[in-house]
Amino acid sequence: MKRIYISGPMTGLPGLNYGAFHLTAHQLRALGYEVVNPAEKQSESEDLSWEEYLREDLQQMLTCDTIALLPGWQASKGAHLELHVAHRVGMQIVDVEQLHRQEIAQEVDHAQT
Repeated sequence: MKRIYISGPMTGLPGLNYGAFHLTAHQLRALGYEVVNPAEKQSESEDLSWEEYLREDLQQMLTCDTIALLPGWQASKGAHLELHVAHRVGMQIVDVEQLHRQEIAQEVDHAQT
């Protein structure tokens, strides 16, 4: 996993859920990952329709080898589409919470050796 795309719910959430996207991006970057955060791109594309934004979004996602799903992704039609495309093109798919647990376990293993 080198380049990770963050996928999750935005529409209808307070602040478009940017806080969760930005926090996750910060945490993943601190772990050494290259991160594509759609919340960073969306502020540049405020005048686009949902469909136009998603087209741009998918182009960015396809530059990654992994998609990381935020909690609540199941309620997002955009995240469902991103996940479907990720499956079809063979991207690795991880849950953000699962990824954090794996990183913590690796740190513990390294500390014990």
